[in-house]
Amino acid sequence: MRVTRLLPAAAAVLALAGCGSGGGTKAVPPTATGSLESLAAEVKCAPNMQIDSDEVRQAICKNPDGRFVFATFATDRGQREWINDAKDYGGYYLVGRKWVAVGDDGVVKALRGTLGGDVEMGTDHAGHSGHSAHGG
Repeated sequence: MRVTRLLPAAAAVLALAGCGSGGGTKAVPPTATGSLESLAAEVKCAPNMQIDSDEVRQAICKNPDGRFVFATFATDRGQREWINDAKDYGGYYLVGRKWVAVGDDGVVKALRGTLGGDVEMGTDHAGHSGHSAHGG
């Protein structure tokens, strides 16, 4: 099953998150592992579950650092397909083993300080205002 239908929630959180804020640099801990609930507890958020299936579990979270989407996956392949499709929506992706957190730059940096992981960036659409059919 492809999980592209799950992306609107991620896109909505990115739209709500606004522009990224700066963040301090600190040592990155080892990448966390666990269930969606245990990872959410690590970053002090109560997950608002959006999808709860065998392939993917997805929730919207909010903590003092901001709003973000948390998703956990049954397989590495499912995770990579989700991330590759989601990147078209822009944003920042904190990627761990079978989990991802999606938010603005400041939120992802803050989460990385607790959860570890690798940061990936989505497609930057800031310079692409769309094609205009009208001159001028």
